[in-house]
Amino acid sequence: MTALKIVTYNIHKGFSHFNRRMVLHDLRDRLRELNADIVFLQEVQGENIRDALRHHNYPAQPQHEFLSDQVWPHHAYGKNAVYDDGHHGNAILSSHPILRWDNQDISAHRFESRGLLHCEIELPETGQLLHCICVHFGLFKRGQGVQFTALVERIKQMVPADAPLIIAGDFNDWRNQASRLLAHELQLHEVFDASHGKLARSYPTGMPLLRMDRIYVRGLEIQHCNVHAWRKISDHVALSTTLVLP
Repeated sequence: MTALKIVTYNIHKGFSHFNRRMVLHDLRDRLRELNADIVFLQEVQGENIRDALRHHNYPAQPQHEFLSDQVWPHHAYGKNAVYDDGHHGNAILSSHPILRWDNQDISAHRFESRGLLHCEIELPETGQLLHCICVHFGLFKRGQGVQFTALVERIKQMVPADAPLIIAGDFNDWRNQASRLLAHELQLHEVFDASHGKLARSYPTGMPLLRMDRIYVRGLEIQHCNVHAWRKISDHVALSTTLVLP
């Protein structure tokens, strides 16, 4: 059996809660301690000229390249939000080859730029393809409806029903509609809900109350899952799970 450790984390553009400190170096150390095979990241800055000028130790390369350096040789970055000083989006870091990837624009309006970063990853030994989709949905109900529809349609069109699938990220799902929808439409199950009977509280870090971050799976067995509340790094906690391909 092939075991995979998965992590999802909204890194808040590399800054601590309330943007008090640039924490990319601490963040990289923490992520490496988890020894994950695949990492789903949200709010990753591909470039920010202003931050680079303000902080003397700001990395010269894009944040996903800085975080993946020498540990995750394969990575993909989906640029979503573009502004005068740079841009940010989602990223996937992987120990295993990413054979194909695509970033689909699912923005519901001009005030929130959102995307689906979809990677096909070749698993070791078997060579089987694992489909991974990193998401960061909008804050408002109407926009989320558009984004969920786009996600469901993409999976139905592009992911074979018998292919293992992971969808992870920040769903901003205040009303917990995602689990019912994804279970009904795509037979996906959230790892904490399946293991513990409830979703993990993941926001805000100091006193997590809201169940915003999720890891949904299909075609994989869940061994265990954990919450990592690094209070001085992001405003979200990181979630991890170990999955087994039957």
